Amino acid sequence: MRRLLLAALLLLPLHPHAQTFPERPLTLVVPFAPGGTIDVLARVLAPELSAALGQPVAIDTRPGAGGNVGAAYVAQQSRPDGHTILFTGAGLASSVSLSNLGFDPVRDLTPVLGVGAIPSLLVVSPQSPHRDVASLLAAARAAPGRVSYGSSGPGTGSHLAGVLLGAAAGVELLHVPYRGSGAVYPDLIAQRIDMLLDVMASSIGQVQQGTVRALGITSRNRSDVLPQVPAIAETVPGYAFETWVGLFIRSGAPEGTQRRLEAAALTALQAAPVRERLRLSAAQPIPAESAAFTAYFRADVERWAEMVRQGRLQRSE
Repeated sequence: MRRLLLAALLLLPLHPHAQTFPERPLTLVVPFAPGGTIDVLARVLAPELSAALGQPVAIDTRPGAGGNVGAAYVAQQSRPDGHTILFTGAGLASSVSLSNLGFDPVRDLTPVLGVGAIPSLLVVSPQSPHRDVASLLAAARAAPGRVSYGSSGPGTGSHLAGVLLGAAAGVELLHVPYRGSGAVYPDLIAQRIDMLLDVMASSIGQVQQGTVRALGITSRNRSDVLPQVPAIAETVPGYAFETWVGLFIRSGAPEGTQRRLEAAALTALQAAPVRERLRLSAAQPIPAESAAFTAYFRADVERWAEMVRQGRLQRSE
């Protein structure tokens, strides 16, 4: 079905600007620290985008504020011509309600491509006394607020996954924010913090190398990639959390440019290296095409807004 849509997109009459797009090299903005999920995927996706568009695609890493520094740059400072692309995750949707932003992601950014939804792994140090999720949660019940988890920053997937786990399990966990998931691992391995809920794209390598131990996966069922790792839902019924990732550009680009970029991004998504990286990340498909991904993104924005209205999450000052 996606191949048919791609063919149709390529045959559509384009705005005159799109006939020359891209006019220069493109920039793929990664708003998280090197080594994290988005960074890992970006380094596979960028060459495929370059091949599809016929121009170099450089990665520009702009971490900070849970991805909002890079997102703000694209939304406010980049040209609205499609040459600067934001590659970000689900934290963008929750930040609308949780953070005081200087921009409106719904208004100022245009969704281009839904890449996939990736579960997280709950990982601990190899020296951790906890061998399963039940043991970890038992410790949290015995000492409320003492069992800690690191995150990529407030409002990021690794933070929200922990919030949902604490709520679902009825325990109080201590949140310790960092500048990107890659920065969490040294403290996790040294047991200065107790656990991390990190997306599989970046955590699976650490697990396979033995630098951390996986106690559970946040998808509803076990993954074929790591079938020995139980779903957290086996211990905490109903718990599930997956982080979507996708491409955005600053709003205002010509319609033909948007269509050209969407078609190229769909082509890149089907490339073997990208598909393999997503498979290894246990990614699940989400609406990929721009219109469907826009609806998906806005529904996620509303989901977190409702959680704030219900008092499950607090807006930062």
